[in-house]
Amino acid sequence: MTRGSGAASGASLWYVAIAMVFVTCLVVANIIAVKLVAIGDLMAPAALIIFPLSYIFGDVLTEVYGYARTRLVIWLAFACNLLAVAAIATAGALPPAAPFVDAQPAYERILGYAPRLLLGSFAAFLVGEFANAMILSRMKVATGGRHLWTRTIGSTLVGQGLDTVVFNVIAFWGVLPGAVILNVMLTAWSLKVAYEVLVTPLTYVAVNALKRIEGVDTFDTGVDLNPVRL
Repeated sequence: MTRGSGAASGASLWYVAIAMVFVTCLVVANIIAVKLVAIGDLMAPAALIIFPLSYIFGDVLTEVYGYARTRLVIWLAFACNLLAVAAIATAGALPPAAPFVDAQPAYERILGYAPRLLLGSFAAFLVGEFANAMILSRMKVATGGRHLWTRTIGSTLVGQGLDTVVFNVIAFWGVLPGAVILNVMLTAWSLKVAYEVLVTPLTYVAVNALKRIEGVDTFDTGVDLNPVRL
């Protein structure tokens, strides 16, 4: 068991696999976020079907491998998303193959990124994910590793809350009425937290299995939480 500064030595197959899923959740969420879906009388971006998973896998990473390892994966996900956005934008800027190819407007409408939305998405991701990881890390030390559900749900309440507020304020402030923005934020935040609560039993299973397989249970005692230190 690792109970000090904490991360498992080397990069295990499980750590790499979880990091890959974490990155995939973020990239896919940003692509499908353009579609709005109806949930009763409410509207929400389709990204809600996968984006909350990034927080769940982030919880698993921090709980098992520690904050330092999670910090690295967060920046890796940010870099991969930036690469995906650059590739999509470059492809959109290239001239169509022939005048009769009419897919260009559809491509730009679905995959095009408004700079303000992109800025909001990137800023919200960094603020939310780092807040989530920091809170879970500190709560684990404070609780002595007990009551995992308080850490996963508590960190999600704050992390997803900050993510939702930062994105909507940057993306829509001055564009939509304040009451509409508030409604969208409360709806998105509630759904994200409900997602976390519902999958908490699965989080327990994944965390306990990984701790047993990997032989680590990292406690971030004395670990620097500076988000830009790699």
